[in-house]
Amino acid sequence: MKLFDVYPLFDITPVKARGCYVWDSAGKKYLDLYGGHAVISIGHSHPHYIQKITNQLSAIGFYSNSIQNPLQHELAEKLGKISGCPDYQLFLCNSGAEANENAIKLASFVTGRKKFISYAKGFHGRTSAAVALTDNPKIIAPVNETENAVILPLNDIQATENVMKNGGVAAIIVEGIQGIGGINIPEKTFLEKLAELTKKHGSLLILDEIQSGYGRSGRFFAFQYTNVSPDIITMAKGMGNGFPVGGILIQPEIQPWHGMLGTTFGGNHLACAAGTAVLDVIKNEKLVENAEKVGNNIMNKLAEISSGYEIRGKGLMIGIEFKFPVKELRNKLLFEHGIFTGFSGQNIIRLLPPLTLSLAQADEFIDAFTKVFTDISESLSGKLVF
Repeated sequence: MKLFDVYPLFDITPVKARGCYVWDSAGKKYLDLYGGHAVISIGHSHPHYIQKITNQLSAIGFYSNSIQNPLQHELAEKLGKISGCPDYQLFLCNSGAEANENAIKLASFVTGRKKFISYAKGFHGRTSAAVALTDNPKIIAPVNETENAVILPLNDIQATENVMKNGGVAAIIVEGIQGIGGINIPEKTFLEKLAELTKKHGSLLILDEIQSGYGRSGRFFAFQYTNVSPDIITMAKGMGNGFPVGGILIQPEIQPWHGMLGTTFGGNHLACAAGTAVLDVIKNEKLVENAEKVGNNIMNKLAEISSGYEIRGKGLMIGIEFKFPVKELRNKLLFEHGIFTGFSGQNIIRLLPPLTLSLAQADEFIDAFTKVFTDISESLSGKLVF
């Protein structure tokens, strides 16, 4: 049997990882500034994380949600305190797409409506309702197409209000910071107006913090740069530091009933052990604060190097948009300097490193970036206007 070939792969086989570094099968060391799509929040192979999962696996790794699991309550209690959302309710699942599916379903239950609004360049997942609200026709199968999904320009409050006036909108879903779309940040006033509009029209506001949450932005959630209190917050990525964990936070006014939502694997014993370990490390090592400090340092130094690109981001969620395709630049960083980065479209590099990234490691990237960008800029001299 062979694998279903849907991923373009680098010829690199990681076999070991510690902190912000990974090593491949040939022994080469790489600085990880992508964290496996923003998943590695507390660094690779953190000792506290390993110990918590190991101890839990030696006791019990899994049972269904038909029994008492005190670990779920421990996770909820810690998450409420650290996130600044102690009054919310927690539903646990396995992934970002599943978190958004449950948020969408819940909003439809609560409002009795079918229509949802999302925004251009947004990404909410690859499953049924989530992919219908994702702005990428290439990954939307015919079965996912629906008139209930309305995709509008980001930060266009008038376009949103025009749709809301017609009624029937169950919820608006918007990313705290657009990740795959290129690190686009919703305006503070836009998010606050969305909160007003949804309340006015009896709809819900869903903040997709799957990539921008868990301290990545320099706040626990990116929406916390505003005065918004979303009805539902979706989470995944950094929740389990590599273990599949997702969840939604739900305002206390929304009342559950048995069978309303469900999952086989969500909130299992190992997932909760991973989730509590992540929260322990985020708190004890002050990783939210570190993300803000190191992220600001990177963006400030990038701005000093050149004006030949646009820098966007908050904390350790950074996008660099160039006037040329980034494939060569990204490959040089990877194969010549041993630095993993992400990308968005043709012209944007994304930095989503572990929140443990140090200033010295950030400077390691800045030095390599300066050399690579200078070389490419010189080779393109006269072809581009900076």
